[in-house]
Amino acid sequence: MSLQIFSKLAEERIREAQERGELDNLPGQGQPLSLEDDSHLDPELRMAYKVLKNAGYTPPELDVRQEIVRVEDMLNSAPDEQTRYQAMKRLNYLTMKLGALRPSSALLEEHRYAGRVLDRLCKPLSSKSQP
Repeated sequence: MSLQIFSKLAEERIREAQERGELDNLPGQGQPLSLEDDSHLDPELRMAYKVLKNAGYTPPELDVRQEIVRVEDMLNSAPDEQTRYQAMKRLNYLTMKLGALRPSSALLEEHRYAGRVLDRLCKPLSSKSQP
């Protein structure tokens, strides 16, 4: 099936549920969604990191990368020289910390990790159950 068929089917089911009142009084109704900004992650690794995060584990380098993004945003919107200086110091520290967490090239390591994740996910189920 094409993506359009799935989209139309989903929209139809949502509309029917709304008409029946099944979507009334849900927790968080009327509140903005809290979407995570994962644009700083390699697109091939986003799903793997999301699964790890939902399982209660985030790699330390992911936490550092997220903080780097926040500090970069703070640096771009800094109102004065002192705030920019503090943000730059923090950014330098986080960059060094990320380098220490990943002694080899971060890009090279990400591609190796992505390959290992894909290899594991693509293995047939029968080979997973064998020792």
